[in-house]
Amino acid sequence: MLFSSWQFILLFLPTAFFAYFWLNHRRLVIAGKVWLVAASLFFYAYWDVKYLPLILGSIFVNFAIGTGLARAHLATLRDVPKRHRQVNRKVILATGIVTNLLLLGYYKYTDFLLGNVNAVLGTNYPLPHIILPLAISFFTFTQIVYLVDSYRGETVEYDLLNYSLFVTFFPHLIAGPIVHHRQIMPQFASRWTLTRRYSNILRGLFIFAIGLFKKVVIADSFAVWATAGFDGGQALGFFAAWATSLSYTFQLYFDFSGYCDMAVGSSLLFNIWLPINFNSPYKAMDIQDFWRRWHITLSNFLRDYLYIPLGGNRHGEYRTYLNLFITFALGGLWHGASWMFVIWGAMHGAALIIHRRWRAFDRPLPPMLARMTTFMFVNVAWVFFRAKTLDDALRVLRGMIDFGSVFAGTAASLPTSDLAWGGWLSDALLRLMPTSLVGQLPTFLAITVAFGLIAQKNSMEMAIGAIGARKLLYGIIVFATAMYFMLAATSTVFLYFNF
Repeated sequence: MLFSSWQFILLFLPTAFFAYFWLNHRRLVIAGKVWLVAASLFFYAYWDVKYLPLILGSIFVNFAIGTGLARAHLATLRDVPKRHRQVNRKVILATGIVTNLLLLGYYKYTDFLLGNVNAVLGTNYPLPHIILPLAISFFTFTQIVYLVDSYRGETVEYDLLNYSLFVTFFPHLIAGPIVHHRQIMPQFASRWTLTRRYSNILRGLFIFAIGLFKKVVIADSFAVWATAGFDGGQALGFFAAWATSLSYTFQLYFDFSGYCDMAVGSSLLFNIWLPINFNSPYKAMDIQDFWRRWHITLSNFLRDYLYIPLGGNRHGEYRTYLNLFITFALGGLWHGASWMFVIWGAMHGAALIIHRRWRAFDRPLPPMLARMTTFMFVNVAWVFFRAKTLDDALRVLRGMIDFGSVFAGTAASLPTSDLAWGGWLSDALLRLMPTSLVGQLPTFLAITVAFGLIAQKNSMEMAIGAIGARKLLYGIIVFATAMYFMLAATSTVFLYFNF
């Protein structure tokens, strides 16, 4: 079930909300938590019910391992002799992490590994074509974090119901953020969250509306041009290639930004604040700043559970560079079982190494040039992230440097498909039907891009500030516009659902 679907907005979310607070109002707090877990599992199973046992089994196994780790930690604190401890804590933790990674590896990388073995060794092992279960990357990482916290003795107070709620809470279940239990469970334990808070409801709906607008109005419009350029197979001239790459750059931006807003907004309806996962990354001054703004919880996970265990920056300059490169190459592979993702991750790892070397000279670039340089690198790297094959990526990149095509003809003689974003305005002004609004990139593109860039900042500010009448009116207009676009077309899936 998509956040941007009418089933979620008009049926699931209101039902989950009213039933949860009705149970809390009747002082049935445990029943309210059970309801929220059941609703979240229904939300997950709506995609494919056959994977429901997978997430349930993962929850039970990880809770059992986490409980064992917490009890072993207590035994250590109480100076229980080592011979009376049944299993070493590190063995339990390693078992839990390996179990989670094997599960993730089986579903996500089996075909990838067998395909590479066949290519290298000339074998012909059949590929099972395993379908990737929805959200497995995110709930796996969330539970690995929980196991590490249990190892540190930070989770002893939680039971199976609270743990299940922590893992399955639907606003963060499908595509993050990757949360720590201490960020979520103390909020559910607070009596302050058990009743409806109308200020939170208004803030949540406003933020959700902004996110919905970004997704269905902006991201899905850019998706038309990105798909045509990347998947069309045709040679691209200078204008078409840049339109293709920039279309995907902005599609991904507004798709993920919109998802993050909708996750925060829907969670806030239940008085739960999710950690901020997106902070205007295209304003970054350098590539390190970019990763402090883009998918913040994943960046933190890679830093805390991969880069630092590899040694971080504790073993000299060149070992630090190697650790950075490995971390981001594996981070790229986490996004998908493809060498294209590995190339993308390796590019970011190399860029971070170059950034560290440049910083040693203490010659920072002027702010505007720094932002432009960072953005251009990110845009080029996204080409490898989006392209299905290396040939597709190189086809787009060749077009981006095909300066000869700029002077091959006049702008008036170029077809609309080559100009990509050009030539639509005069036609669009004459056609305001839903098919032209959603199926192409017409009338509101320039307006929505500008509004969306502003909204990325204002939506989070709105979560903190008070809701005024004028801002509430803006929210209603934005929500109505987004609902119009959503109902007028079949919305595409969020891009991060594929990871």
